[in-house]
Amino acid sequence: MTHSISLLPLDATLHADALQRVYELSPAYWAMYHLAQAPAGQAARDLAAIADEPGRIGLGIAAANEPGNADAGAQLVGMIDLRLQWPDPDMAYIGILLVAEPFQRQRVGSDAWALLEPWLAGDAGQRAVKLGVEQFNPGALRFFQSLGFSLTGEAQRIRSGKRLVRLLAMEKELKSED
Repeated sequence: MTHSISLLPLDATLHADALQRVYELSPAYWAMYHLAQAPAGQAARDLAAIADEPGRIGLGIAAANEPGNADAGAQLVGMIDLRLQWPDPDMAYIGILLVAEPFQRQRVGSDAWALLEPWLAGDAGQRAVKLGVEQFNPGALRFFQSLGFSLTGEAQRIRSGKRLVRLLAMEKELKSED
């Protein structure tokens, strides 16, 4: 099944419940952090944190409920959390690109990236995008490699609860349309 995808800026007052539902539909993501489910209120906390940090943007990935039927509305099926001009002025950093499990392996993430990449290279003025993939998430590693990201050889350990998580750095140079 394919979906018509769009990206929309997330707003805590409008989208916290819908994003929480995306989190609830993503149990494997939370299981990687030894959580049985998404913590209650996590979406509202994440959206508040995004709003409080200059240059940080939360984008919802919306899919048409019925492909080809504009009157059917759309539902939030994922999210992208990114920072512009970080860690360098001409670089963006993706903190997360999450697609709810029922919508994975249907090109939703790839289609969302296809919408985001030209904007980052054009209007946002970024020359590259960097991200970190958890070492224990080979599916995400393969996904980002399929989008043209490469491992940089850098890694860092970050604290996640009581554990240290190793993030493998990946990067992609962006091509401007002009």
